[in-house]
Amino acid sequence: MNRPQAAVGAGVLLVAAVLGLGALDIPGEAGYQGVGPNFLPWVVAAALALCGLLLLVQALRGGFEAMTPPSGAARGDWRALAWVGVGVLANAALITTLGFILSCTLCFVLAVRGLRLSEGRAGGGPGRALLDAGTGFLIAAPAFWLFTKVLAINLPGLTGTGWL
Repeated sequence: MNRPQAAVGAGVLLVAAVLGLGALDIPGEAGYQGVGPNFLPWVVAAALALCGLLLLVQALRGGFEAMTPPSGAARGDWRALAWVGVGVLANAALITTLGFILSCTLCFVLAVRGLRLSEGRAGGGPGRALLDAGTGFLIAAPAFWLFTKVLAINLPGLTGTGWL
């Protein structure tokens, strides 16, 4: 058993329990589409508890030493970090101007380029950027619609229709 890693797993389980206790104080009356305000905290608490349990099981089986080494360089890649950082900052700066979907799509394109560079692969040309933009849009649009249409949480949109 790897004690430090077991402590991390137990800590994650503790955080999940505290989050679950906090969710008990949130009223559970069903809102729009039958989902109450305490739904998402319970989902997060359950996912965190599952992660904590898996971490604890892995630590009890000897820890992470037997795992294959991760891909990428042995040292941090500042150029790749800059791409990811610019993506996050651009998202924060442009979300009210471009709307949630387009700003998250831009963030995805820039972050994926940085992650590719961190693995020593080519960042990609214009065709790859278009493919990444399409993928980012296909991730951001359903998330936007889920929050605005199902959960009735206002996120900045590009148009007043609520669909972009």
